[in-house]
Amino acid sequence: MWTRELAKELGSNGPDVLAINPRSLLATKMVKEGFGVSGNDIGIGADILVRAALSEEFSGRSGGYFDNDSGRFSDPHPGALSGQKSEDLVAVIEALINDYVIG
Repeated sequence: MWTRELAKELGSNGPDVLAINPRSLLATKMVKEGFGVSGNDIGIGADILVRAALSEEFSGRSGGYFDNDSGRFSDPHPGALSGQKSEDLVAVIEALINDYVIG
């Protein structure tokens, strides 16, 4: 939601911003402790982030969501498409940032 709103705010003058699911159940401590499985090679998550930063495939897709489980751009959860929910979320994030920076 924040990615979509930030992409709107930056417009074509800013960098592309993307939301990326690096892949589910990668070999992290959180996955091992939370799900009791060793998980997939964590390099999968690193590789997609490098690819997103360097590949033309991701250029011009600002505000998009890339699901590395399916290997394609897709729509986020339907609730994340709500303009009002997105605006509310950004307002909370900005308030938290302001409290942290100013407070």
